[in-house]
Amino acid sequence: MGAPSALALLLLSACCGAPGWANLSQDGYWQEQDLELGTLAPLDEAISSTLWSTPDMLVSQDSQPWTSDETVVAGGMVKLRCQVKDHEDSSLQWSNPAQQTLYFGEKRALRDNRIQLVKSTPHELSISISNVALADEGEYTCSIFTMPVRTAKSLITVLGIPQKPIITGYKSPLREKDTTTLHCQSSGSKPAAQLTWRKGDQELPGEPTRIQEDSNGKTFTVSSSVTFQVTREDDGVDITCSVNHESLKGADRSTSQRIEVLYTPTAKIRPDPPHPREGQKLLLHCEGRGNPVPQQYLWEKEGSGPPLKITQESALIFPFLNKSDSGTYGCTAISNLGSYKAYYTLNVNDPSPVPSSTSTYHAIIGGIVAFIVFLLLILFIFLGHYLIRHKGTYLTHEAKGSDDAPDADTAIINAEGGQPGGDDKKEYFI
Repeated sequence: MGAPSALALLLLSACCGAPGWANLSQDGYWQEQDLELGTLAPLDEAISSTLWSTPDMLVSQDSQPWTSDETVVAGGMVKLRCQVKDHEDSSLQWSNPAQQTLYFGEKRALRDNRIQLVKSTPHELSISISNVALADEGEYTCSIFTMPVRTAKSLITVLGIPQKPIITGYKSPLREKDTTTLHCQSSGSKPAAQLTWRKGDQELPGEPTRIQEDSNGKTFTVSSSVTFQVTREDDGVDITCSVNHESLKGADRSTSQRIEVLYTPTAKIRPDPPHPREGQKLLLHCEGRGNPVPQQYLWEKEGSGPPLKITQESALIFPFLNKSDSGTYGCTAISNLGSYKAYYTLNVNDPSPVPSSTSTYHAIIGGIVAFIVFLLLILFIFLGHYLIRHKGTYLTHEAKGSDDAPDADTAIINAEGGQPGGDDKKEYFI
């Protein structure tokens, strides 16, 4: 592969005081020469001169291999690529962090079926490692056996995928205005993951993420806690703990805990129909809400004696309304945690029908039609007037007496004879 090291020969000759020492000829081979003692140059000058004058020791950028660092998720596949411009008739080699040879050229050296040859040429050696484990992390070396041997390093970083988080600490059920604390934990992340909390769709501020190294010395367990006071609006809401980590590549990894909150009932009264009239049937619905839901409803009318109705059904029915039913009604919704009373004032209107939407629609259509007819009538009047003023009618009329003659303002008289009572022929143009 090459000649002995010039530095080693220099040191040997300097230490032993040999009268002859090896010098490098123009063709790159070492030759022995006779030198007198005391004529040797200083050792550092000799070393420097010899090293820089050795063709095999000149470092060429073209023969220096290069690689790149890679990051892979545990269980995934990574590709190691080593390239060189001037291979100097030598082969490329990959070795693992334990300095075990994986491939020398296209020849497999380590029996690991996860490691496969991708490409082997004089200028490139590429291999792949599938089902990568955390133990595969480290520096991999690409070497080319020139004189001297040149190497390049590729650092493989393996990301540990965090496990699905676990929520603990929930005690069911909770009462309104209680304060509760939940805990969340996830193991196996590398580097350490971050935890966040949500209540429904809203972010829930929690404690900073705590980090603890796992027993394998490579991955981490992270944990966080959140404390909050519950309200009746929190009943049935999901409290979610999510893991944020680069190995997930934006995928959601979270766990939710649905909470139950007990609270006292509320109620409101809804009439059906909304505008009751005398003679109609009316239902007053008492809509109760609570956890637990109200089990009983008590109906009362202000100013009357005993309760009207105590029932598990929430509706009060009036089969046939009359004026005497008017008044203020109260509904009390009752559950194990308490009660709530709602009020409604009933005013029974006269039995005359309330204009319906259909009648209103017909009235609008009738008004439009009447307006169109009115416009057409006006148009016809103006058109007739116009025709009367601009069209002439020629009339011929024979009159025997002066009484037959038309008025001078409305006729032009053309008479052959001017004597009254004669046979005159008269023409009128109106």
